[in-house]
Amino acid sequence: MPLGIRIFLVYFLFVGLAGWFVLSTVMDEIRPGVRQSTEETLVDTANLLAEILRDEVKSGRLAQGRLPELLESYGRRQPQAQIWGVHKQAVNHRIYVTDAQGIVLLDSSGVAVGQDYSRWNDVYLTLRGEYGARSTREDPADEDSSVMYVAAPIKDGETIIGVVSVAKPNQSLQPYIERSQRRLAWLGVGLIGLGLLIGGLLSWWLSGSLRKLTRYAGAVSRGERAELPALRGGELKQLAEAVQKMRTELEGKAYVEQYVHTLTHELKSPLAAIRGAAELLEEEMPAEQRRRFVANIAGEGERLQQLIERLLNLAQVEQRQGLEERVAVNLRELVESLLQGQAARIQAAGLRVEVALDASVRVLGERFLLRQALANLLDNALDFTPPAGVLRFSASASGEQWVLCLFNQGPAIPDYALARLTERFYSLPRPGSGRKSTGLGLNFVQEVAALHGGELRIGNVAGGVEVSLSLPRV
Repeated sequence: MPLGIRIFLVYFLFVGLAGWFVLSTVMDEIRPGVRQSTEETLVDTANLLAEILRDEVKSGRLAQGRLPELLESYGRRQPQAQIWGVHKQAVNHRIYVTDAQGIVLLDSSGVAVGQDYSRWNDVYLTLRGEYGARSTREDPADEDSSVMYVAAPIKDGETIIGVVSVAKPNQSLQPYIERSQRRLAWLGVGLIGLGLLIGGLLSWWLSGSLRKLTRYAGAVSRGERAELPALRGGELKQLAEAVQKMRTELEGKAYVEQYVHTLTHELKSPLAAIRGAAELLEEEMPAEQRRRFVANIAGEGERLQQLIERLLNLAQVEQRQGLEERVAVNLRELVESLLQGQAARIQAAGLRVEVALDASVRVLGERFLLRQALANLLDNALDFTPPAGVLRFSASASGEQWVLCLFNQGPAIPDYALARLTERFYSLPRPGSGRKSTGLGLNFVQEVAALHGGELRIGNVAGGVEVSLSLPRV
């Protein structure tokens, strides 16, 4: 299972369980919280009524006063109130008054007058000087039919002469409880969903960064050219930089060893030729023969210089993981500049050069490397084009790339050599001199093409050889 999915599952489990626990706890606390608030209001109401009713109860004129009529009118009122989205259409307080023995003197519902309520907790406890309250179901089988009763003592001095109880059905509180639970449920689900979304994005970002590092490490292990992924975040960025540093040190060590071995091998031949010619020059010989040996020494010295320079250029390109700049390069201007530099050689061989490049052919890349690469291709083409032959530059669009083609008239490349032309130090004899080059030019061009995300192709066509170099379009 991918690391990102495992991180998300752990986060999902943690957030889900924590959210469910908090949400369920708060949901369970809503009902008692609303009832506790209501009970506190009933306490205030009962004590207010106890003070209002004191004189009537003390004089024994409670039933003869206007209070029964007022309570009856109160019961018929229709408030039509909108309370936080809940429509209240009727009053639902029940009020009853008992004497010091617990006998009901007045009942707003009119059903309990004359009954003995001294055994009900609200009356019983209040008559004993304690806080009196009870919750009783009107229907024993229905939990939602419970009614909350809160009582307050009616006093004459310090003597309790009666009790007033105020009742409110819990069913009347249910709409507010359900509304709060619904809102809390939506809010809780939204917060949990938001938390999971953030966790998912975090897991995706973290796993994506790790995938980039994994792909980079895989490319390094396969010896491929790859740019260090751009990562944000302290630890991930430090890890990426550490991998890059390790790669640079390991590749640098291996490359130096390979470079030294290769250079040592390639220097043997020209050094042996120089040494042999020098030994022969110590002997007496005709002047013509001496000039020939001196020319050999000069030629091998020039070959050594070319070999070292091209090896240094190739080493610089091979060690790079990306371009130092990306600018728009006009291929027509670049080709014409290179042809002007080779004008003397082209004129001496009587070559016909055709440049079928539009001024709109522009590629995105590093100008210096592109110039060196095209210079190597032109140099190769000039070496293999016979006198009075044809050189032709052309370009065609292919998706997001331009394909630059260089055709040179001349002999076809042998089949056995086609697959090896870009190998380091592999070269074919030049038709004019029979000598081989350093064998580094096409390898250099291939590395430059890879740095630009392009490709180098070499093949035989009718009448000669065509080299195509694909490069990104502007």
